[in-house]
Amino acid sequence: MTKTAFIAIVGKPNVGKSSILNKVLGQKIAIVSDKPQTTRTRIMGVLTRGETQLVFTDTPGFHKPKTKLGEKMIKAVGDSISGVDACLFVVEPTGELTESELELIEKIKKSKIPCILAINKIDTVSEKTELIGRIAELSQLLSFVALIPISAVKNDGIDILINEMEKLAFPSEHFFPEDTLTDQPERVLASEIIREKMLRLLDKEIPHGVAVSIEKMRERPDRDLMDVEAIIYCEKESHKGIIIGKKGATLKRISTYARQDMEKFFSCQVNLQCWVKVKEDWRNREGLIHNFGLD
Repeated sequence: MTKTAFIAIVGKPNVGKSSILNKVLGQKIAIVSDKPQTTRTRIMGVLTRGETQLVFTDTPGFHKPKTKLGEKMIKAVGDSISGVDACLFVVEPTGELTESELELIEKIKKSKIPCILAINKIDTVSEKTELIGRIAELSQLLSFVALIPISAVKNDGIDILINEMEKLAFPSEHFFPEDTLTDQPERVLASEIIREKMLRLLDKEIPHGVAVSIEKMRERPDRDLMDVEAIIYCEKESHKGIIIGKKGATLKRISTYARQDMEKFFSCQVNLQCWVKVKEDWRNREGLIHNFGLD
């Protein structure tokens, strides 16, 4: 008998939700960086192992929004919790829980769905005995069905986590073919790869003020080659200059690293061309947020 579970991955920004999703799937479908609020929309990932299919929703980090885009990101988290069978709540091994994390716990309580707690980044803790106190503290806040220390970076505990999540599946037909990995269109994956490189190569707030639109994505019928044309939108003229860099050096680095990742993911050669344009204050403009597919 086949079984299925829809599971939302939630937590504060930069706690490692996307890294966990990528490790669970064994394939990178969600971009990662050391900057908070990397994930902007809900990203679905599908893992099928034998008779069990787990459908994951990687959500934006739960935070206090400062723009209309931020408000939509927070709405995506709430919508995800209300529409799934279970929840994977990700926290760090040390530090006080934030107001946003406590608010998330209350949302999970109200939803009355089973929740697994994943304590990520345990590789950053020198004394593993510290985790005992952390587990005791967190177990007082919610009746988690399982509490699992993991390290997504080191791939430590991921198999245990998958096994626990499989226990939450219920008898059901599979909703996706066995070879499905994600619901994200190729254009979205390509745009996110470019944005990831900007998050890693640019400083401060500039990466959060950019959006990437794929204007062209076409395979050449006579060659194992895909042509990709992208426009990077930023909010200020000064940001445009920084993204392009002296004599185009920064934009060239962004394009080169993005092309290399695209070639790995799409298994073909990629001819990537990127341009930079300014759309002032686009994160507060409903029409542009919609055009960029971020609503």
